[in-house]
Order: sequence, then structure tokens, then C-alpha cells
Amino acid sequence: MYDIKWIRENASAFDAGLESRGAAPLSAQLLAIDDRRRAAIARAQASQERRNALSKEIGQAMAAKDQARADALKAEVAGLKDALAAAEAEEKATVAELDKALAAIPNTPLPEVPLGRDEHDNVEMRKVGAPRTAAALGFAPRQHFEVGEGLGLMDFEAAAKLSGARFVVNKGGLARLERALGQFMLDLHTQEHGYTEVNPPLLVKDEAFFGTNQLPKFEDDLFFVPRINDAQLYHLAELLGKQGADADIALANKFGLPKIYELAEKLAEVRKDEEWNPAARAEARRLEVELIRAKLERTLGESRLGLIPTAEVPLTNLVRESILDERELPLRFTACTPCFRAEAGAAGRDTRGMIRQHQFTKVELVSVTTPETSRDEHERMTACAEEVLKRLDLAYRVVTLCTGDMGFGAQKTYDIEVWLPGQDAYREISSCSVCGEFQARRMNARFRPAEGKNTRFVHTLNGSGVAVGRALVAVLETYQNADGSVTVPSALQPYMGGLTRIEKAA
Repeated sequence: MYDIKWIRENASAFDAGLESRGAAPLSAQLLAIDDRRRAAIARAQASQERRNALSKEIGQAMAAKDQARADALKAEVAGLKDALAAAEAEEKATVAELDKALAAIPNTPLPEVPLGRDEHDNVEMRKVGAPRTAAALGFAPRQHFEVGEGLGLMDFEAAAKLSGARFVVNKGGLARLERALGQFMLDLHTQEHGYTEVNPPLLVKDEAFFGTNQLPKFEDDLFFVPRINDAQLYHLAELLGKQGADADIALANKFGLPKIYELAEKLAEVRKDEEWNPAARAEARRLEVELIRAKLERTLGESRLGLIPTAEVPLTNLVRESILDERELPLRFTACTPCFRAEAGAAGRDTRGMIRQHQFTKVELVSVTTPETSRDEHERMTACAEEVLKRLDLAYRVVTLCTGDMGFGAQKTYDIEVWLPGQDAYREISSCSVCGEFQARRMNARFRPAEGKNTRFVHTLNGSGVAVGRALVAVLETYQNADGSVTVPSALQPYMGGLTRIEKAA
């Protein structure tokens, strides 16, 4: 999230950063909204100052027993009350409009990030290890799902019966191997890399998703669990009564409720077409239900919870609404958690196997630093993730993502791609990003410098250390044998009770 003052002072740099990501320049549009906000503040201040002055004059008129003048001044004060209320309402409306616009804008890339449109413009930094090919293995390598199903330990059909597509049931030696991978990574990061292990909640509030920029832009990729069910919704809706969309917008402006404001705004727009458009009528009904739900959540003090798509969300939000001491920094957290993603934009991609699933396990790394140390911390975090693959003797490469391929909140990103013999390709297994103060502004996370009184925003970083499911994929494809068995990497054997080979289930 951006500081509008910074945009005003650096409009050209701001627009250039957006254009490098393939987005349109927005400084003029944002500054126009801010100008309206500032004008509303000026009107409110002028009205308040005039009211204060009139109050003194009323006192003087009353002391002079000039009732006629006092009454005239009181009438003017009454008029100023309406003007003040209108100016304050305009200020709140423009603040909500500006916040909504700023929340939808991606981070600005660092100067050294390569320019480009998509993954084809990413820059390879280094390759580590020799990719194992058919020649090196001595047979045609199978893909991980062929290996797992051949062992009788990877069951996609059972998972489909339970949950649908993009799920898997791992059993026996494979389940144990997946668990061993997570334990190995946590031990490495906590015992050698200085990270603190955290066991965070898997369900978090909207505010946490907003802090790490999953909301509002990526809502469709999240799984939510409403705290108010439909039975409660329809039973309690009458408590609020039905209001027009204009009243809903006024309510949202008064109390600063962006969710209600957005729903009411959408509903007002859709209602323009509902008389002649059946689709608009259906959408209006849906929005009405969502608006009632949002107001009930506000009334009852409850909100929906969402399943985390990555442990970045809870780990980074540990410093939300905090003022840290510089001597505490850097903070380094790690967690091994299930992750849940709707994969809304992944239709038709990686439909077989474990590469892209709705539920998967991942070890996450999060760092909270000062602005002066965040770039060095980025290099350190990437090296920590690389060490996992080195210990497992998996071939990989590191690429710097171009401006057009970076994530929404990143200033700079390194992707680590592991070699998969069965696919004869490198595939992403970790993404390590420095976000600058982008997330800190959304979370209001600050630190107090050792020298100086003014607080500053922290810098946040996150990276996979690494994706456990994809590490399992890489191990199966890299360590497969001609007879269908899988050799257990030496680094994992202590976590497998000394087991050196996984063979077909009896």
C-alpha cells in the first residue's frame, strides 16, 4: 500500500513503476481523489472555525442584550452545522474511495529488477547440480504420479471421492516421506538458519489477508468459512430492516466500513439494470444477501474466517499493529502448515498429480527487518531455501522474476526451480520476495530506531523454504529406480527410521 504523500511527490516514478508491470499510470487519478479529500477537509475546518467565531459573537450579543443579532448568529450556526456535516461526510467518502484505489495497486519494483512482460523475460541467475536425465538414470524417468501410483501409495481416486479434483491421499512410505521432508526443513531452518518455529492458526480474519495483500485483489483464490450461516442470516435480517443503497452507502461513510460501502455501491449500480435484465436481477438478489450478511457481521461483532493460502499470512501478521524496537530486528519466523488455494486461474494446468492442488503442505520463511537490511536479508533467505535442495541433492536453478511476472506485493523476487526428470523441466519450488514497506503500511507495523524518536515502517520478506508437496514430487522423480522403488535421500533417512528404500506396498 502506498502513502499518497509519496505519490504526490514522486508521481513520475510511481507511474513508471506501474508501467513496468504492464499497468496504466494512476497518479493523476489518485491525486484527483486526494484533492477532493483535501478540499473537504479545508471546508470542514473553515466551517468549524466560523462556528467557533460565531459562538463568541453570540456570547457578546447576549451580553449586550442584542437578542435579534444573537438569533441571526444562531441561525447561521445552524446552517454551518449542515455544511460541516456535509464536508465531513465528503471527507470520509473520499478517504474510503482513496483507500480502496490504493489497496488495488501492486508494489513498485526495485530499480535492478529486469523489465519484462511475463515468465519468458525472467533472468536465470545460476544453476546448481546436474539434472538427472534418462541417460543418467539408465531408463526413461516416470512422472511422480506414475511412481506413486505404481507403489500403490498415492491415490487420487480416493481423494476425488472425498473432496473432488486437485486432492491426493498419500499412504504408507509416501505419507511418512512427506512428513519427513517437513520435519527436515524445520530442523534445518530453526537449528542452523536462526528461524523461530511457529505453529499458527490456519483460519484468519480478512484483516490478516489484507495485511499480506491477498485481499481485496485475490479473494477468488481463497476459501472462506462464514461465521454467520444462512439460517442466521435470514432469521436476523429483519433486525436490520431494509434500507436503500443510498442509505447503506451513507452508513458505510459514517462509520468507515469499506466492505459495506463496496457492496452497497455495487448494488446501487446493478439496480439500474435489474428492471430489464434478468441477470442483473439475480445479481441484485445476491448482493442484497451479501450486504445483509456484512451488516450483520458488523452488528454482531463477527466476521468470516478464511483458510490460509500460505503461512506467510499469519507469520507476517504477527507484527500487525506493532511498534518494535530496532534491537529486536530482524525477526525470523518459520512454519510448516497445510495451505489452501482455490486455484481460480489454473483451469487446465497441471490437472494430474501433486503440482497444483487445493490443499498442500509448505514450509514458509518470513523475515521482518529494517529498510537498511532488507536487501541483504533477501539474499540470506534465498540461500536458506537453496540449502534445502542442496542437502537433498536436487538439481535446481535460481531466476530473477521480471517486472511483469512478479507477485502483487513484491519489490523483487527470486524463484527457485527444481529439476523434475519425469517432466524434463525445471518447476518452481520456492519463491522468495522482498516487499519493502508495502505490507507494513497495510498492517501498520513499525519500529522505533535506536537513534531518533520517529517510528518507521518495517520491511517484510517471505519465501517458501520449501513447498513440501513439490519437494516430494522432486524426490520421487529424482530418486526413482528402474524397478519402481524409490531411494530415500540420505538427509531424510534419520527421519524415516533408517529406511533407505520405499517399495511397492504388499
